[in-house]
Order: sequence, then C-alpha cells, then structure tokens
Amino acid sequence: MLITASALYRDTGNFFRHQLLNIALIAVFTSCVMIIVSKILMPSVDEMQVFGDDLSVGVTRSLLDIVRNMSPEQQKILLRISAAGTLSSLIGNALLLGGMLSLIKFVSSGKQVSALHAFIASLPDLINLLPLTFFMMLLIQIGFMILVVPGVLLSVTLALSPIIITTEKVGVITAIYTSSQICWSHVKLIFPVVMIWILAKILILALASVLVRVPTDLAILLLNILSNFVSAVLIIYLSRLYMLLH
Repeated sequence: MLITASALYRDTGNFFRHQLLNIALIAVFTSCVMIIVSKILMPSVDEMQVFGDDLSVGVTRSLLDIVRNMSPEQQKILLRISAAGTLSSLIGNALLLGGMLSLIKFVSSGKQVSALHAFIASLPDLINLLPLTFFMMLLIQIGFMILVVPGVLLSVTLALSPIIITTEKVGVITAIYTSSQICWSHVKLIFPVVMIWILAKILILALASVLVRVPTDLAILLLNILSNFVSAVLIIYLSRLYMLLH
C-alpha cells in the first residue's frame, strides 16, 4: 500500500477537527498538571532571594562559570529549579502521550470516548511511557546540546517509540530500536513533520516576549496549551502512519 504525505495530512486534519473538544481538554489538563507539579517543586520566593543579583550581573559569563561561583545553597536551589522544570515536563508529556494515544485507539475502533475516559484508560500505559519519555527527553536534549543536527535526527529516530510501546506492549529498549528501524525506512514521511513540530515549538517560545504583560502563571499556561496542541497534531499524524504501516 502506497502511503502519501498528503493522505496523512488529510487524515490528521479530519481527526483533529472531529475530536477538537477532547484534544483541547487533554491539552488544557496536561498543561494544568505541569504548572501544579512545577509550583509544588519550585523553591519559594523567599528561597530564591539567595541569588540576589548574581544571575543578572553574569550576562557576559558562561553558565558554567556562574554555577561554579555560586554558594552551595545557591547551587542547591538551582538544582531544585532544574528538577522542577524537568519533572513537570516529563509528567506533562507522558500524560499528553497517554491521553492522545488512548483517544486515537478508541476513536479508530469506532467507540465514542471522552477525554476523561481516554486519560483513565491510559493510566496503565504510564508505567512504560514515563521511563520512555525520560529517555527521549534526555537523548534529544543531549543531541541539541552537542549540535542541532543530532537533536533533529534523534527526534526523528524516536518519533514512533511511544506509539510502539503502547500498541505492541514492549519494553523501552525494544520500542526505541523498532522505532529507529521504521523511522529511517520512512524518513521522507516523518522528517518534514518533525521539523515543522520543532519550528512550531520555537515560535511558541518566541511568543513569550509578546505575553510579558500577562500574569506569569497565565502566560505559562497559554504557552503550554499551544505547545500541547502542536504535539497532539504530531501524535495524530504518527499514529495514523503507524496504523497504515500495519
């Protein structure tokens, strides 16, 4: 069976349009969870006072130099900030993947389902999705830190692994290995959408400068919702591609 990008785009658009309400609810819910987790783990305003003006005066210094010159207490607070951001992203991304993949599975089988039902049905998959999401975030971030190209290549290589791990019920390593094989065999169908997804994420980050007058928590919520919408479209596209391949 010949699979074309235009057919996949059309299928993705149709699914997105018909399930817009459920997708919106999933995007909003995961965004709220991310903010709540971040708020719980983030240091308090009083604890942040240990930095003083140290971070603002080091504009011309490298991040490594800034960290080295911090006191142990400052380094501890910085570690908590980093951990809060990483953990909130990890949980949010895993919930988004689980909810969307569960929604797609039910709708594809002809069943009527709500966003809440999709989330509840996805809970068993979170056991595998959480470590997989962690490895994906870690590998892709390392790739982008080394050079942009490895980060893009890893994003393409790992694209189908969440779908494989929930559909085939395999382990993390098997899902990553299988994804790499399939993705490289169909790189012409996957590479363009992954690049669009990356560029869309960059544009959403750029919107932060437009929302400077909006309360911080509200601005973060709006940006997270937009980001989740973009990721939801990618998940739909990749899920449809995997269905056609099987």
